[in-house]
Amino acid sequence: MSADTIQQLPFSLAVTNILIVSAGTTQQQGEATHMLTLTANDIRLGCTATDWQDALNQASQELQDAGRTTPDYHAGMLAREQQSSTVLGNGIAIPHGTPESRDAVTSTGIRVLQFPGGVTWHDNATVYVLVAIAAQSDEHLDILRHLTRVLDKPGLSRKLAEADDTEALVTLLSKEPVVPKCDAQTLCLGVDTRATSELAISAAARLQGLSCVDASFMKEIVSQPPVELGQGFWLVHHSVGSIRPALALATPKEPSDDLAGVFCLAGPGDDCRELLERIDNFLAQNIPLESQSVDAVLSRLSGEQANAVSDRVRLLNTHGLHARPAKQLVQEARQHNADIRIRLEDGDGNSVSATSLTRIIGLGARRGQTLIISATGDDAEQAVEAVCQSINNGLGETVSPLRQQQCKPAPAEPEPEPLIDDEPLKAVAASPGLALAPAFVMRQPTLDYPSTASDAGEQTSRLGRAIDEADGQLRTLIRQAEGGEAAPILSVHVEMLQDDDLYQAALETINEGASAEAGWWHAIDTAARAQEALADRLLAERAADLRDVGRRVLANLCGVAMPTPPDEPYVLVADDLGPSDVARLDTQRVRGLITARGGATSHSAILARALGLPAVVGAGDRILTISNGTDLVVDGERGCLVPNPGAERRDRIDRRLDQLTRLQAD
Repeated sequence: MSADTIQQLPFSLAVTNILIVSAGTTQQQGEATHMLTLTANDIRLGCTATDWQDALNQASQELQDAGRTTPDYHAGMLAREQQSSTVLGNGIAIPHGTPESRDAVTSTGIRVLQFPGGVTWHDNATVYVLVAIAAQSDEHLDILRHLTRVLDKPGLSRKLAEADDTEALVTLLSKEPVVPKCDAQTLCLGVDTRATSELAISAAARLQGLSCVDASFMKEIVSQPPVELGQGFWLVHHSVGSIRPALALATPKEPSDDLAGVFCLAGPGDDCRELLERIDNFLAQNIPLESQSVDAVLSRLSGEQANAVSDRVRLLNTHGLHARPAKQLVQEARQHNADIRIRLEDGDGNSVSATSLTRIIGLGARRGQTLIISATGDDAEQAVEAVCQSINNGLGETVSPLRQQQCKPAPAEPEPEPLIDDEPLKAVAASPGLALAPAFVMRQPTLDYPSTASDAGEQTSRLGRAIDEADGQLRTLIRQAEGGEAAPILSVHVEMLQDDDLYQAALETINEGASAEAGWWHAIDTAARAQEALADRLLAERAADLRDVGRRVLANLCGVAMPTPPDEPYVLVADDLGPSDVARLDTQRVRGLITARGGATSHSAILARALGLPAVVGAGDRILTISNGTDLVVDGERGCLVPNPGAERRDRIDRRLDQLTRLQAD
């Protein structure tokens, strides 16, 4: 697709800028979220320095004067520069301390110093702006990833040096391009149709299902004829109803020369430029899309050549692909006569040049994620092998294999304090009602399994049998719950089991040497984490459904049965409950539900309300210290529980229960 073709498309690329805060770190659920926000008060304009040490002294003093650090932090900042330069490029450096110097940080914060005349850093780079960071954890990694996207702005170095007011500098450092979505989730492959309009609607519906667009976008797409791009591909686009820039591709089950697929593009202005480049990369190869696999399509969209040599490698670095290891990777890539590109297997589908430090950092790759390395050129095969080996070796950092880390005992955490008899514990009200009965703590069985296996074929067969078994189990539960609230939710679980993307992700890991159990759980965990990252709390809590489905298959693979409740009435206590757990409950025996985690909108809470069971959730780990048989009060109205109620409280509870029974009888 040429530039002329793009200009003829029925939409206008108007420039759109979106202001965001500079960075942040998310704490555990229930804690406050602390944002590192760049403001005009954090800026110092017109600074001068004799050398880089003088500039660093000034930055350190600014943090100290602001009450962010003690004088000891400066030594940590110097030690960090000795490890590796903190220069990102484009005139920006982000000096910060080492992990060992975090004790000298009194509160998290940043200070920005502008040096219009430039400062020659110890790696000979010229720096115009220092973003000095005092971080009590790893917030600086989030700032770094943010700034790497800012660095792509043309002429940024000059603009930073010439900015003459604080607001202008804040704007330059805070206007982050919106990250577009184009990944495995936005692909609709093998749709059973021969009509471009139906493929366009399928692609648009996929974007709506991913919350990239709303209903008004769908309305515009339905009324818009697709534009022919050539090679059998078509395009529909609109900005109305776009929530974030996104690109979907729908292909027919039986492609032909005149219909190979329809792209659906959502978003305004320059936010779509990268996605247009991906379409251009896709069409530039001018070869038939022989494989309809997700990997093949993503490879084409990412700009990887059809004849490229490629391989996968897991990232082992504790803090992911941040500045130091990224610089090592770039240095390795530059030693080879090859065009080397890198993308995240579970990222946004875009590949970046392995010789661009800012692009590599911008991937935001975390420990345990899989990188896809591809290369073309005379040295392609050797280059891919060398880069993968460098990543395996830690890129200059000490790393440990993932499977070894999983086998090591987790760092000892303080044991939760036991519950106090007759003392109420506050939780989240999930389902109204009152109950008093002995506790049954449903502790998930330990599922031990090998992380690796040599017989990929056998592992694939084992996984298929376990999925089929889980399918049968779920359909039995659906029949038992017919007409109730659990049935439609469990039907969704059956659909999850049939998700081809989930299955293919597991197979890829198995083909890399993982066992069926490890491959399946890696696919489940990756998908669940992506769901949990959604801004919509209701959608994020649906990750519990994925894990519920995943545990069922995993238990089948391990040959482990789920715990069996007692025959007497009881209050069910668990870390968390999946819908299938709730669907199995015998409402004649269970009197109430308590979970350590979860929210009032989780499926287990919804089902508890539908079953009329008193329930409180989010009670914390302390509830799991209770012994089976301990009397428990569940108050779903007030959102609290009471272990071993005293005589006076028990009398009050009994009277309330009697009143409720009489009211229900009337």
